[in-house]
Amino acid sequence: MADKSKIEWTDASWNPIVGCSIVSPGCTNCYAMKQAARIELMTIGENAARAADSRDARLGQIQSHYAGTTKQTNGGAVWTGKISEAPQHILTAPLRWKRPRRIFVNSMSDLFHESVPDAWIDRVFAVMALCPQHTFQVLTKRSERMRRYASDFHVAHDRDVCVRIADAASDWGDLYPGAIRKRWPLRNVWLGVSAEDRRRYAERKDDLRATPAAVHFFSFEPLLGKIDADYLGEWAIIGGESGPGARPMHPDWARAIRDQCAAAGVPFFFKQHGEWIGLPDDRGPISTPDDRVHQFDDGEVCYRVGKRRAGRLLDGVEYNAFPEAML
Repeated sequence: MADKSKIEWTDASWNPIVGCSIVSPGCTNCYAMKQAARIELMTIGENAARAADSRDARLGQIQSHYAGTTKQTNGGAVWTGKISEAPQHILTAPLRWKRPRRIFVNSMSDLFHESVPDAWIDRVFAVMALCPQHTFQVLTKRSERMRRYASDFHVAHDRDVCVRIADAASDWGDLYPGAIRKRWPLRNVWLGVSAEDRRRYAERKDDLRATPAAVHFFSFEPLLGKIDADYLGEWAIIGGESGPGARPMHPDWARAIRDQCAAAGVPFFFKQHGEWIGLPDDRGPISTPDDRVHQFDDGEVCYRVGKRRAGRLLDGVEYNAFPEAML
């Protein structure tokens, strides 16, 4: 959790739930999986040091809610599928953030993971309902469960959030101001899905379209193939992959979605090329090892130059558009 974020399309990250499992090719090089493993290792080291100092073996136990969420394999850290709810001081943190900000929800998990109980999701929505000063950006690959949760809430509570969410928030003491009178869907909650290629877009788009939400959005990151989108919601984010093992993104894939957004009047945010970038013809090839050159089937060549050098410009333009709540 951090009240500031380096992710270009948000201001802060908030992780009331941690842990996940691989569900599609976009998960292969998941940064959160590696970050969770680092947190586990740091926790083990810190607790071992405290145990040595105090001679109290109990302090050597892993205390973090990240414990057991990853395991080490020959290919590095991977999710185990274990899901953990964060301690209450993390769950309720946005209630103490007074300055309005955009908040990415569960950058270290998936709120609609199949192992997350509905009661945990209720508590997350309770916090969001109590924080009208913030905008919460929820992103999932489990689009079907997101649709079911949001639609069931919509019908069962006649669009009134107070009953179920008030129950979820009732044990928060001074942080809970009393009855929550909000209408569903919450105006300050944007719901989005990740779609890395044509198949995943086709599998998830109709769920997103049918989900009650103030703003629907797509994150095409990492973009791993061309997508012909006939529905883009109210916002689209595109990003190439970064980090070890990053796969190249053909610049035409990004251009296609940019142009589809322009035609549909949908705000477009280009996050990054990632590790790889294609170079304009007038610059010619660059000198680099063969394993840092990739040629696509159509002859397009990309070079692995690193995330910083590849940058955020698409055809010389930086795209930073955001939507407005539609309710």
